[in-house]
Parts: sequence; structure tokens; C-alpha cells
Amino acid sequence: MKKPQRLNLSELNLGPVKRPYVVLMLEIIGRGLEAASQVDEKIRREVERLPPGFMFEMRVLPNGPRMVMEKTEQGQLQYLGRQAPRTPDVSLKFKHLTHAFLVFSFQEGTAQAFANDRLLLDGDIGYSMKLVRCLNRMESMILPKFVAQRALKRYPTLSLPEKLLGGSRIYSRLAKNLVWN
Repeated sequence: MKKPQRLNLSELNLGPVKRPYVVLMLEIIGRGLEAASQVDEKIRREVERLPPGFMFEMRVLPNGPRMVMEKTEQGQLQYLGRQAPRTPDVSLKFKHLTHAFLVFSFQEGTAQAFANDRLLLDGDIGYSMKLVRCLNRMESMILPKFVAQRALKRYPTLSLPEKLLGGSRIYSRLAKNLVWN
């Protein structure tokens, strides 16, 4: 029996789909991080170590999709949308829409994107590492393991109950935030 070939997204003509997909993924990541910072203890501890009013963004250069977040007075992350009221403290910038698409379609992990020189960082590297740890934790909790393993450099040791409970708490908070905000 012939082994099925793995779909290679780079061979498909996805040009018209890339921008709306990246916009959607930035929205999901922003709202997911907001929810995770409200319910996950490990992410809360990382966010506590950020300075008051800390603001960061993920964006695609030169004028592509963007996501902005800020630390609130309550010590949580708040999704601000696509506009920053001031210059963010940390900016993670994809050099091209295709580079963002590779990461957000789980064809390339964030660490690999940095290694391949597809991302730029403006701001304090220590703060950016805290953000990456928050992103990694959230992804490991809400994504199926086989998808999260592609996105993360190292998948954490999570028991099934921890993953299911953590993921459901994040998704529940995300839904609540969408309804009440």
C-alpha cells in the first residue's frame, strides 16, 4: 500500500488567502493570550513580571496585519486590536506576509522563524522571552498536541487532565470575553 503524501502548503497558490488568514490568526492569538492571562497561573506569573502598562505588538512589515496587547492594572494582558495608542515596548515583526503565514499555518515554529531571520525584535529581549513563554504555554494548552509540536521548539510535559482542563478554561474565558467585552 502506498503511503499518503503529506500536503505541502507552499506548493499551493495561497496568495489571496494569506492576508485574511494572518489577520484571523493574530486576532485568535491576541484574544487567546488575553483569556489565558486571566485563567492560567503560569502565564499570570510571567505577566506579573512585566512593568505596569507594558505594551507589545506582533505585526507584518511593512504595513501588514497587526495585533497589540497591553498589561492592565489588574496584571493581565488586554487585547487592544490593531491600533497602538503609543509606541509599543516590544515589537515582534515578521519581515513578510509569507513568513507570518509559515508560522501561523504551523509549517515553521517561532524559534525556527527567528533562526531563519524571518522575524525582527524591537525592544527588550528579556520581555520578549516572557511573551514567547506565554505564547508557548497558551499554544500547548489550546492546540491539539500534534499541531502544537509543530509550533513549539519543545512541547511541555502536560498530563491529559491538565491539558484538557487548562484548554477548556482558556476557551471558556475567551468566549466569555467575547460576549461581555
